[in-house]
Amino acid sequence: MFVRRSFAVIAAASALCAVTAPAASPAAAAGAGAGARASTASAGKLPDGLYGKADPKYDGVWRQSVALLAQDAAGAKPAAKAVEWLAEQQCDDGSFTAYRADPGAGCDAKKTPADTNATALAVQALSAVGGRSATVRESLAWLGSVQNKDGGWGYNPGSPTDANSVSVVMGAYSAAGREPERIRKGGASPYDALETLQLGCDAEASGRGAYAYQPGKKGELAANDDATAAATLAGFGSGLLVGDGGRNGAADGESRKSRPVEPLKCGDGDGKQPGGRTEAAEAGAAYLASVLKKGGGHLRAVTPGAEGGPDYANTADAVIALAAGGHRAEAEKSLDWLAGELGKWDKSRNDPAAIGGVMLAVHATGGDAAKLGGVGLLKRLNATGPQPARVPEENGGGDEDGQEGSSSVATWSLVGAGLAAGAGVGFLLSGRRKRQGL
Repeated sequence: MFVRRSFAVIAAASALCAVTAPAASPAAAAGAGAGARASTASAGKLPDGLYGKADPKYDGVWRQSVALLAQDAAGAKPAAKAVEWLAEQQCDDGSFTAYRADPGAGCDAKKTPADTNATALAVQALSAVGGRSATVRESLAWLGSVQNKDGGWGYNPGSPTDANSVSVVMGAYSAAGREPERIRKGGASPYDALETLQLGCDAEASGRGAYAYQPGKKGELAANDDATAAATLAGFGSGLLVGDGGRNGAADGESRKSRPVEPLKCGDGDGKQPGGRTEAAEAGAAYLASVLKKGGGHLRAVTPGAEGGPDYANTADAVIALAAGGHRAEAEKSLDWLAGELGKWDKSRNDPAAIGGVMLAVHATGGDAAKLGGVGLLKRLNATGPQPARVPEENGGGDEDGQEGSSSVATWSLVGAGLAAGAGVGFLLSGRRKRQGL
């Protein structure tokens, strides 16, 4: 769920069909934000504070949010202009769109519709880095105002509820210290919305516990790995930035223990749904663990043109979800797979959302988010945008080729590679988004 948006959902969001107060004070706007606005407004030039070199039209806010969360997970302090750029993307009503080329101009709902997913992930990022309580508060108020009657959210205000949007918004409330259960519309909570999208005992055994993105035309539910990772994470009460070792809020000793997965218990002819949020999240985790095991440690892609191949980003998502529930053994097996296969994933070299997603997976399992194996993930991420104000002493371990080293020559070579690659990369998988199982 958390590392890119699929083509199907981009198209759906653009069509507004079924298938996440000002941000800065006048003083802040006159400071770091002024430079960001000036560079943004320049034709053909990306903002100085933005991470990633590809066209940000469809994923600017998303990838920036992932980058800031990943830097925080690695113990780095994000650059002030990077945080300012994200905060200035907020519209006057508290919402965020996918990307605003000119933050100084008002938001145009017809050209750039409000995006619940971008809003929710921006809340998670700004909550993590701190200092933006007013921005966070206004965005949460806006999210509450566009909640659907079933307790959930769609990709855009007014669109039907989908599991991914519900989940990332729940993560926003959790990250800001708010209990999603208390965010209700007509008595319905986000958990109620997710419950209607989970496959129960009346489904085929292989799909039990999974979540559908949305119901089909006849109300049928089809297991969706992306939606399941998202909903499972939300069910465990977490946003993307999972506490050390999983089990958010658990003591260190407890958090480092691996808990066995618990599949949904069904009897003959039993059509029950999971009873309560804990059992629902555990059932989702059991489904993910089963699919990962069958896949040899990874999920498989369903994106047009990549069907059947490894889905690196969704595998990282599943790692985060499993780790959030304390299922370290299963999470670490898939993280090991990612470590061994990272060199085959081109987006892991210069796409901030992809790199950040892996960093968050490492962090969720209790590892050093700055690196995975011999790969310096923090170095790769930092090379795609402004250098953090502060970085850990080791600064991420190995270089972009998995070899130990930290020379400035290697860093600048990576920047050049990022520019070249970014120019030819489309938006289809550039920023993590929701998939409809199409």
